[in-house]
Amino acid sequence: MDISTMMDAIKSHPDFDKVGMVLCHNGVVRGTSRDGRKVKGLSVSVDHRKLDQIVSEQKKRPGILDIRVEIAEDRDLSIGDDVMLLLVAGDIRENVIAVLTDTLNLIKSTVTSKTEYFYN
Repeated sequence: MDISTMMDAIKSHPDFDKVGMVLCHNGVVRGTSRDGRKVKGLSVSVDHRKLDQIVSEQKKRPGILDIRVEIAEDRDLSIGDDVMLLLVAGDIRENVIAVLTDTLNLIKSTVTSKTEYFYN
């Protein structure tokens, strides 16, 4: 995963002059679970069909030029590793923030499933 490569792809879009904001979510493996247990690492699986559907739908929303997503899947990730990069490019702050929030929540709730590995 490389945020610079993703940004370059967005900036090469022929309509990039319409963009006023690119917002990024960089999810990383944290050292504790939501319930406070100490985490060794995790792995993530992805439903690519559902991911493509969500991105396609979210791109149709007003003011959105592009959405890029990369998810580290099917490997063991350690504390601090990148899990997901999500970039949303669009015209104005209100549109971009709403789409990033909605897209992230949809991905987390319907596209990915994670397995956390804990210390005993």
